[in-house]
Amino acid sequence: MTNLQLRLPPVINGSWNQRRPTPIVASTNGVPFLNPKSGVMIKEIPLGMIRRPLMRTRTNDPAKVKELMESIREIGLQQPIDVLQVEGVYYGFSGCHRYEAHHKLGLPTIRCKIRRATKETLRHHLR
Repeated sequence: MTNLQLRLPPVINGSWNQRRPTPIVASTNGVPFLNPKSGVMIKEIPLGMIRRPLMRTRTNDPAKVKELMESIREIGLQQPIDVLQVEGVYYGFSGCHRYEAHHKLGLPTIRCKIRRATKETLRHHLR
């Protein structure tokens, strides 16, 4: 199990205290994290399971992809990509550079922020 330690300043009397950071440990052991309030799930998904319907119409900046590859190699992915889950199928419309960097590095999975959606929502994204 991998643990990431995030340091956030504690809130004291409604204001941030920048001098004493408080560690928060988040597990990335492959177990999905579900935020019960928003319904958003964070989970590692195999690249091959994510459909990228707009890939043919958009191009990525090769320099940005290369920079992300170096960063991901050194410190890992810092920001999950957003995907829609419609009837068990994952659709990715953002995070194109991060997705391509993972693909070029030969990584099997990518961390995703998953939102469940309807077919109507998917149609809206395809317009």
